[in-house]
Formats: sequence, structure tokens, C-alpha cells
Amino acid sequence: MRISVPTEVKNNEFRVAITAAGVHELVAHGHEVTVQSGAGEGSFISNDEYVAAGAKIAPDAVSTWAAGDMVLKVKEPIEQEYRFLRKDLVLFTYLHLAADEALTQALMNAGTTAIAYETVAPDGGGLPLLAPMSEIAGRLSTQVGAHSLLKAEGGRGILLSGVPGVERSNVVVIGAGVAGTNAARMALGLGATVEVIDISIPRLRQIDETFAGAIATKVSNTYEITKSLAAADLVIGSVLIPGKKAPKLVTDEMVAGMKPGSVLVDIAIDQGGCFENSRPTTHDDPTFTVHNSVYYCVANMPGAVPNTATAALTNATLPYAVKLADRGWHQALSSDSGLARGLNVHNGHVTNDNVAEAFGLEAVSVAHALAN
Repeated sequence: MRISVPTEVKNNEFRVAITAAGVHELVAHGHEVTVQSGAGEGSFISNDEYVAAGAKIAPDAVSTWAAGDMVLKVKEPIEQEYRFLRKDLVLFTYLHLAADEALTQALMNAGTTAIAYETVAPDGGGLPLLAPMSEIAGRLSTQVGAHSLLKAEGGRGILLSGVPGVERSNVVVIGAGVAGTNAARMALGLGATVEVIDISIPRLRQIDETFAGAIATKVSNTYEITKSLAAADLVIGSVLIPGKKAPKLVTDEMVAGMKPGSVLVDIAIDQGGCFENSRPTTHDDPTFTVHNSVYYCVANMPGAVPNTATAALTNATLPYAVKLADRGWHQALSSDSGLARGLNVHNGHVTNDNVAEAFGLEAVSVAHALAN
């Protein structure tokens, strides 16, 4: 199979879809890999490293996209890339379509076979291609939250850990999945007082056991979220319903009752955000103010640490990319139900129920797509 890796073009997106080691593995399996010139520079992977691993280098996006039967990316295509979509193309990347009607329509119009990292879900549970970026985003959320609390950044001017004789900051994490757990771990490690809110009592029990009671836990409902936010200095929203738009758990009214200079970090912004007033921001301009609180809603948070993120992403995606390349998308999905759940769009039809529901479309089952 011919596999192409274009340069990411989203604002301050320095990740690349594959490392030189990943290229070497695909080439060892007999596949042809084309990498756009400079695609790895943001992750400090040179053209020469890719060539040494067996890749060909293409001069621009047009030739890179055209060279591939399958395109590997990190982030979803943005409007300037829609023209590269085509019927005989397999696109393997993060898509988050339930929050992006324009891209959903572009993929349908082009007839592209689009497989989303974030909905690949093995029978045993978990989201293996989302997990590494959730780990990174969760840990980063505490870092950027702490930075945004600085007075110079518009925050309350407080230190997460406090100092002897001065109280610690209160950090509230909404959602106890991979991202939320990592956010809580970082906040606890930095010395904050941490509370995790989730709808699942079994998951809260796991948090309590894992951290030996050092993190407070609370069952999610409007009353308890409102109460916790009123005392919070930093709120991290990490709610995820795979493939669906995130529910709006933090309302404008709740934020109006928060402390002046408090900070809210919305990790769920890729899926539309879990705060009512969230809107996507960029690393160039990451924050905005609602009432007297600072919102951080960068839609590609792991792009800020591309050395870490590119390696972690390749570790997770490469086995699936090899399977798609070795067997072709149809046979690969037919033999792997977890990978099959990653199919979001094929031949002009949405194949993910949550994406279809978001836009009032009728979904075609993955089984039907594979049978035709």
C-alpha cells in the first residue's frame, strides 16, 4: 500500500502522524511511505531521518495527498485540505466529527473512507488510540491551568500548592476518565487540594483506592457541581462520550458564581466542550474571559509537546496502521471489530450513530458498509 503523511496545518500543531521508527516498520512490511517535506520538523524529525528509515519525501501537500492510498494524520482536515479528499482514499486520523458538521459533509461529498482514532474501541473496552493523547492533555491541563492562574495571565494570582501557612488551591476535575485522572494526578502532585466529580460510583471508588483517599470524590449532578465550582480556583472539564458531542455540565450561571480570576480548562473542546461558554481557542491565543473567570479551550493541547506526543501517538496507532496497510481497510475492519468501530464515514454515508445523531442524518451500519 502507498501511505502518505502530510504536514499538519492546524494552528501551532507541531505533531506529525508517524515517527521514523514507524516509517521503518511500514517499509519493512513492504509498503511505500511518502512524507511531506518538513512534516516532522515540529517534532524534531528531519527529512533525512525519514529517508534513512525508507520514506520518500514529497515537496508539498498536493503531491503528498495524491501519492497515498491511505493518509495518516494527527488532526482532522481543515477547510483548506478538503480539496484533497477523494473517493479512493482511506483517511486514518483524529476526526471528532460530532463537533464538525462541515468536515462531516466534506467527507461524505468526497466519498472518502474515514477511520477515526478516537472511536477505535476493542471488545475488551477502552479507547487505545485516544488514551495517549488523553494522558497528555490531562497532564497538560493542570500545567496550563496553573499558568493561567498567574496574575499576569488574568488569573487569581495563586500558587497551586500554596506555601506553609497559606492554603492550597482547590482543583475540581469533572470526569474521571483517562484525561481527568491524569489531571487529578498532576494537581495532587503539585500540592493542590483535589476533588474529582464523575457519574460512575465504581469509577470514583477506583479513584479513592488508587490515591488512598488523597483525592476527594463526588457523584456528578447539577447541585454538587455548582457547589464545588463556587469554591474552586481551577476547574478541569474532561467529560467524554465516545463519538458524541460533550454534554454541557458547567453552565453560565455556575461560572457567574465562581471566584474572580478562577480558571476553567476544557479538555473536551474537541467534542464541542463541556462548559456552556466554551469555544475553541489556539496556542497563539489560548484564553478568554467569561464573567470574571479565565477559559482555556485549546483544541489541540498535545500539539504543545510534540516530541512526547508524536512518539506516544505512533506507539498507539502503528499496529493498526500496519494492519490496514497489510490487509487493506476492508479486510482489516472485517477481521477486527475494534478497528471497525473506528469507521465514521464511507462512500458518502456516516457509519457512526453518534455522528449521525449530531446532525440529524441516517447512519449506515459498519456491517452494511463492509458488505458493499
